[in-house]
Amino acid sequence: MKKLILCLLLLLAASTGRAHVGSPGVTFEGNAGPYKLLVNITPPDVIPGTAAVTVFLEDALQGVQISAKPVYWSVGADGTPQADAATPSVTQPGAYEVKIWFMSVGTSSIEVIVNGPKGKASVIVPVMAVSTAKRSMPAGLGWGLFAMAVFLVVLMVTIISASTGDSQLSPGQQMDKPLRVRRFIGGLSGLVILMLILWGGWSWWTAAANNYNRYLYQPIQATTKVDAQTGVLTLSVDGNQLANIAQNWRMSVSRKMNYVVPDHGKLMHLFLIKAGDLDVFAHLHPRRVDSVTFVAKVPDMPAGRYFVYADITRLSGFAETIVDTLVIADKVSTTLATTLLPDRDDAYYISNPINSKTATRTGAAICGSPGIETKLNDGSTAVWMQNPGDQLKAGELTQLRFEILGPDRKPALLEPYMGMMAHAVILKDDGSVYIHLHPPGSFSMGSQKAMLDRLAQHTAWDKYLPSSTAFADSINRFMTKLDAMGETERNELLMADMPHKATGDTGHKAHQISFPYTFPNPASTVYGYRPNATVSF
Repeated sequence: MKKLILCLLLLLAASTGRAHVGSPGVTFEGNAGPYKLLVNITPPDVIPGTAAVTVFLEDALQGVQISAKPVYWSVGADGTPQADAATPSVTQPGAYEVKIWFMSVGTSSIEVIVNGPKGKASVIVPVMAVSTAKRSMPAGLGWGLFAMAVFLVVLMVTIISASTGDSQLSPGQQMDKPLRVRRFIGGLSGLVILMLILWGGWSWWTAAANNYNRYLYQPIQATTKVDAQTGVLTLSVDGNQLANIAQNWRMSVSRKMNYVVPDHGKLMHLFLIKAGDLDVFAHLHPRRVDSVTFVAKVPDMPAGRYFVYADITRLSGFAETIVDTLVIADKVSTTLATTLLPDRDDAYYISNPINSKTATRTGAAICGSPGIETKLNDGSTAVWMQNPGDQLKAGELTQLRFEILGPDRKPALLEPYMGMMAHAVILKDDGSVYIHLHPPGSFSMGSQKAMLDRLAQHTAWDKYLPSSTAFADSINRFMTKLDAMGETERNELLMADMPHKATGDTGHKAHQISFPYTFPNPASTVYGYRPNATVSF
């Protein structure tokens, strides 16, 4: 039995991010009732804005109608609009496309509805609707609008001036000095009023733009420290940033740290990856001290600069990644005793640098290019099932497939790891792109469950939310109970509500794992993947 983590390290161009850093797209592979779907969503980077939704039916069924609609956590099922019908794609055979409007920020989702010969069914795919960019007006359009505004002001001043002067004359009457003065005063007054109106509009626009910039989505920042003698890592979330977020009531509810819920049985999934060579990788699961402080026991890690990514999900379903950069000045030696113990699902390895041709057998290895077999330290073999000549294309849904063979060259039997058959990390070498993937896609399973729980309740969000203190206490008790469970019992619980692909459902075998993913920007070089055993491998 093997537990598998794949870490796919890619050299990518930088991109904006939201729920994951630099990877805004959302992918889903699973079932909507009896229908097998593959869904790719490109969320808008400006709200209000439209999300591009592409749906692939794995079975070539006839007479199928597909539609989609946005679902907002804040209003639940009672406040959702009508679904928009998807149309067959003209560029991708077998695909259906539709654009969905998101009108407000916060935790949202796309409900994909399939109506066909097997009946009507739907599935919820979480989407974090946040503004990550701002639009600039083309210079030509700006100057054109300015010229039009000047023309309209002149025209309006002329009309006002004429209405207070020339319009007062009788037929054949000549304008005298008092009337000319009146016309001048009328025109001047009209100009002043128009300028005040324009100034008010400009002030409103500037205030709206400043407010938009103020609440433009930014990943939550944290300060991460490691005590090299005890091996205790402390992650502290930036309180000033949380205070700024709290001034926007909708985002405050969505991103509140008091309402963190477990995803794959953990309140936080923290990744430490050594910058530069990317040859040190740790997947840790910190314990919560309070709403903004988390601690974990780190292994004996070498000194260096590390990228820090911490994935969390809230009761609102809002999933995001907390980011930081950690510098470990001295090798962690854990010479001093501490009562803090490692989490049983923590994983750690040291491998060869990304540019190295030689694998370092410490439970992980780098596969230099697709199709090349990589020997693991127990004699098993891992291979990326990508044809060496095939190119990965940005913006196009890709299936990243992997095969694991045992030492006897027979298919390996994989067992669940935190409720999933495999996990993968995609990372840009400068740290600006990061995402934690699973076979069902790039969305948070905890976020999907939070949205489904919310839709089952027909209440306002303020009545739906429990007391933050009581909720945190109940989650802590649940985590204690979960940690005390045996592996089989815990996996059964974690996998109960997850949209797993059953063996053979999509043509895959138990020893083959695939991850649907859409690369945000062109990839120039693929450095490889890193399998790692968390038990005897």
